[in-house]
Amino acid sequence: MPLDVIMPALGMAQETGQIVAWHKQPGDAVAKGDILFEVETDKATMEVEAAGDGFLTDVSAGEGTDVPVGDVIAKISDTAEGSGPA
Repeated sequence: MPLDVIMPALGMAQETGQIVAWHKQPGDAVAKGDILFEVETDKATMEVEAAGDGFLTDVSAGEGTDVPVGDVIAKISDTAEGSGPA
């Protein structure tokens, strides 16, 4: 079953985060703890790690995109093909 990759909250009043850079590309194998992407708010920049093993798929937000906290921006799937179009 795919794991959702969500935009994390870096602060209590944060509503969005901007994806600064992806460290993994769609279809790449990932292991729990691998750095997936960097997110920036007005106060901090943070690296976001994979929550499990699999393949990065269904990426729906690119670098420079502002994403609401809690939105699903990718999945970690059992296969490199993922679950289909995002």
